Amino acid sequence: MAPRVLISDELSEAAVQIFKDRGIDVDFQPDLGKDKDKLAEVIGQYDGLAIRSATKVTEKILAAATNLKVIGRAGIGVDNIDKEAASKKGVIVMNTPFGNMITTAEHAIAMMFAVARQIPEASASTHAGKWEKSKFMGVELTGKTLGVIGAGNIGGIVCDRARGLKMKVAAYDPFLSQEKADKMRIEKVELDELLKRADFITLHVPLTDQTRNILSRENLEKTKPGVRIINCARGGLVDEQALADLLTSGHVAGAAFDVFAQEPAKENPLFNLPNVVCTPHLGAATSEAQENVALQVADQMADYLLTGAVTNALNMPSVTAEEAKVMGPWIKLADHLGAFIGQMTDEPIQAINILYDGSVSTMNLAALNCSVVAGIMKRANPDVNMVSAPVVAQERGIRISTTNQAKSGAFDGYIKVTVVTSKRERSIAGTVFSDGKPRFIQIKGINIDAEVGAHMLYTTNEDVPGIIGTLGMTMGENGVNIANFTLGRSAAKGEAIALLYVDDVVPANVINKLVKTGMFRQVKPLVFDVA
Repeated sequence: MAPRVLISDELSEAAVQIFKDRGIDVDFQPDLGKDKDKLAEVIGQYDGLAIRSATKVTEKILAAATNLKVIGRAGIGVDNIDKEAASKKGVIVMNTPFGNMITTAEHAIAMMFAVARQIPEASASTHAGKWEKSKFMGVELTGKTLGVIGAGNIGGIVCDRARGLKMKVAAYDPFLSQEKADKMRIEKVELDELLKRADFITLHVPLTDQTRNILSRENLEKTKPGVRIINCARGGLVDEQALADLLTSGHVAGAAFDVFAQEPAKENPLFNLPNVVCTPHLGAATSEAQENVALQVADQMADYLLTGAVTNALNMPSVTAEEAKVMGPWIKLADHLGAFIGQMTDEPIQAINILYDGSVSTMNLAALNCSVVAGIMKRANPDVNMVSAPVVAQERGIRISTTNQAKSGAFDGYIKVTVVTSKRERSIAGTVFSDGKPRFIQIKGINIDAEVGAHMLYTTNEDVPGIIGTLGMTMGENGVNIANFTLGRSAAKGEAIALLYVDDVVPANVINKLVKTGMFRQVKPLVFDVA
């Protein structure tokens, strides 16, 4: 019996035809995604669900999806899909992360032109029968400095287009290596330097805890007088009220926003201010981009339903069904090792070296490599997956090397990950016990035996009396329950580490209390996906 796919949002006829040509029974109902009750009623009939942004795949929908195997999102964002519920249900979630890069980059360039020459206001004035030629004095882009925050896929295209416009390009991206910046022929700078020098600033980063309000009031006040700000990335990256205040004062000369903290944006501090260009999240709204992502999602879903091949999955490794039975715990371990180093490393990564020892060295190392790299890169881009992670790393000039060797120690197999930056090397190793649970077995060359929990606390200190008592007392006094407590040291009175597995997130005030004791060189809360 042929697989059945439901398309519940608008998708091109060419995408529908891909399913048909490959022998898949496709049901095209582009308005069904707006009727959640009707969708829940019929979803149990289908093996695949192809959507854009209108359909909301909730836990309720997934509960009714008794036969569903894959959800394909024609686009990047999957906020309209309950990924956790889909994973628990065993449903693969795919997206198309590279289909609208050019379109979004071009929109940012268009917005930069618009705000540089006040085109929307000049157009409205002229349509109104006015001829206010002297009112709309613009600025040239040639010779100006463009500050690019985030030089990944879309930001990299913007850098290239800006260089073609004879602009000077300075980029801030903690994951951009100097080698890659040189190849792109752009200047790699720190954020404060970018703020001080840029005539135009454009943002191309995801919204994460690290990037939220990256252009805060404090940072906006550091900008060059007369700067113009462009945001076609994500709402929440800029303090909109602060920007409105600085536009009103004249410190900021203009702004162009395609995204807003609250969407749909019915009202906003930036609305109706002079020389502010606003569009309703049109970054990916071109016929070419919509066609590209539609064709890609149809191909990906058809490949999976007919052959089992997995592409651009956000919640499943790219391995065969046979491999998954053996490799599942090791893939999870690889992700944990990467996540540990990713959360511990603030400076640009130059290289990732992965050692596979013993039994794990004979597995599908390509999939394990992807899991390690995805774990590392998730801090910078939560949407990264096992397929796109190596591409993201390559774009940032990160070198990835793999070594495999026969069993060399007490463990039947283990993985060791080492990250190289310009300042240091950082390593961590782990194994999978017979119960299938991943364990950390070495950090910074210090042997430990630590179970991995969703919330953990990592500390480093000199090996002196009182550390255990201070950690235990501080946690207890502040209601933080310790599930597991692991210690290790390089030598007596040498460097020591502690890894605490706790029930909940350690509050910031507790972290501050530990730091203020002066007993610790480092106190770092960590989060792991153990689902």
